[in-house]
Amino acid sequence: MKKLALIFLLAAMCQPAYASDAQLEKYITAFDYAARNEMKVDSKELVQLLKEGKAQLIDIRFAEEYAAWKVMPSINIPLNELPKRLAELDKDKIIVTACPHKDRATIAMVYLRSKGLEARYLTDGLVGLADNLRGDTAKDFINALGKAQ
Repeated sequence: MKKLALIFLLAAMCQPAYASDAQLEKYITAFDYAARNEMKVDSKELVQLLKEGKAQLIDIRFAEEYAAWKVMPSINIPLNELPKRLAELDKDKIIVTACPHKDRATIAMVYLRSKGLEARYLTDGLVGLADNLRGDTAKDFINALGKAQ
């Protein structure tokens, strides 16, 4: 009887991994040109989505990188903490993952999409976003965010 209980326990422990694998496989096998386009957002489109309150920016860099410099409004959830912090994501918004360029953001986006969330990655990265948020653009952006909240 103990062996049978142990087998059921082990099977139950393995279930989430198989379910996650199945979701990722489903996402990958359904991938087409439309999916390729909808997984991306550039900094100009992101700024508009943030102004409209339609997106949540997730900076997936390590905490030390985020402490050194950040682009607001963003929430820091390092890539290696993402699985444990899914509850912090606003599932009613487009989740945009970002890092300085796009390598880690792409990984995070695929992970989130495999969980059934509407996620995109920032194609020009935080470096491109910072470049777009200068001078009058930054002022207009901050003013718009204040009005949206």
